[in-house]
Amino acid sequence: MEKRIRVLVAKPGLDGHDRGAKVVARALRDAGFEVIYTGLRQTPEQIIEAALSEDVNVVALSLLSGAHNTLFPKIVTMLNEKGMNDVLVVGGGVIPDADIPFLKESGVSEVFTPGTPTSNIIEFIKANVK
Repeated sequence: MEKRIRVLVAKPGLDGHDRGAKVVARALRDAGFEVIYTGLRQTPEQIIEAALSEDVNVVALSLLSGAHNTLFPKIVTMLNEKGMNDVLVVGGGVIPDADIPFLKESGVSEVFTPGTPTSNIIEFIKANVK
């Protein structure tokens, strides 16, 4: 039996809107992934602890508040410090195109902006999980 991909869908920071994260979480679940959703207003430390305890393959970060350039790289760094550099990190939310190169240089594998079909997210994860 093939091991299912485990995805942690996380909402870092003070962002109080999670409809998009829930849509993505449901699409991932429907595609056969195991999905763990952290809920709103998670600290980077809480996200890392959940990723460790749930033994996930993917951390999918959703942020609408504008703090992505601070929080996404911090979470990538913390994952690496915990020896979880094999975990795929993807981001999504209201993220300006101009910020995407910095996020990718910081270790976020892909950034999905509003309007991205969930099928694109699913295929990217399938193609890139080690």
